[in-house]
Amino acid sequence: MNFNYYLPVNVVFGCGKVKEVGEIAKPYGKKALIVTGKSSAKKSGLYDKVKDSLSAAGIESALFDKVSQNPLTTTAIEGAEFARETGADLVVAIGGGSIMDCAKSIAFLAVNDGDINDYIFNKKKSDKALPIILIPTTCGTGSEGNGFAVLTNPENGDKKSLRCNAIIAKASIVDPECMMTMPKKVLASVGFDALCHSIEAYTSKIAQPFTDALALYAIELIADSLVDLYNGSEDVEKWEKITIASTIGGMVINQAGVTLSHGMEHPASGLKDIVHGHGLAALTPVIIEASYKGDEYKFGRISKLLGGTDASDCAEQVKKLLAQIDMTLKLSDLGLAEEDIPWMAENCMKVSAAGVANNPVVFTQEEIAEIYRKAM
Repeated sequence: MNFNYYLPVNVVFGCGKVKEVGEIAKPYGKKALIVTGKSSAKKSGLYDKVKDSLSAAGIESALFDKVSQNPLTTTAIEGAEFARETGADLVVAIGGGSIMDCAKSIAFLAVNDGDINDYIFNKKKSDKALPIILIPTTCGTGSEGNGFAVLTNPENGDKKSLRCNAIIAKASIVDPECMMTMPKKVLASVGFDALCHSIEAYTSKIAQPFTDALALYAIELIADSLVDLYNGSEDVEKWEKITIASTIGGMVINQAGVTLSHGMEHPASGLKDIVHGHGLAALTPVIIEASYKGDEYKFGRISKLLGGTDASDCAEQVKKLLAQIDMTLKLSDLGLAEEDIPWMAENCMKVSAAGVANNPVVFTQEEIAEIYRKAM
């Protein structure tokens, strides 16, 4: 057995911890670029709370609030230009995975020249970025726990991640109280994304003992919390469980990667700008059904954690969970059609080669097209 595990992320966890952002950020800069979406951080009051905490610590700030769902390479470029114009020497993100990923990319591009796509496709490399502080407001992507930043190129629909240790946050303030204002539809989507991260990392061909232990723990936490929270539970312990699980999901994919669910979803949302968790919901049961014989032991462990008996009913347990959070979906429900399948299958091989290779069963482009067809 041979493996490496390296992940220098500082997770600051606990209810109310967001109030400490100023003191946490103080060692890293004097002028922060705060990256948010268009409205939610302002409406919730979290933006003001962060800005005031930074100010109290002597840190000036500027606001970049143009990040949308499935962030674009062009938005990251615009944000980096703004960071340079304002003299920012620190990036603070408030939001879900899209915002954190875009903020990481902004921090990277602010100090690196050239085409972002060259870095995404590993034609160029750099180990430099502005210091980053992340404050997740959704329990889904786990971006606060890794060095990934997923971006979509609007010119060709390629959705792929920038990956490097330079964009691992100097501190990730994981405060369950920041999650509690999420609409239940958002919670369902991001919670399922978090579950997929740990399922995929656990069953990945490059999984290792540390990621296995963490992923199993995270799957159990989500199984114990997501449905209850969706149904309106205000139990703080359950919020802590799903929030910890989300961060763990980000950490394990940093090491063990994702497999085919994310590999096939990225072309779908790159093409149609669909909600990431919805794309995963349409694809994951079909992919597990096609893949479980590649590792019956691990899919059996997952099934039992979700209430099943063995690998053969793992997909069914995932479907039951999705039904409980009102996310029983097909790709056709999301605006995708039969004629999109050839492009998605080809694009999957292009942007998700690692995810295809990591899957317990490695499928050809033609077989991937057939899985898309079954998910329609």
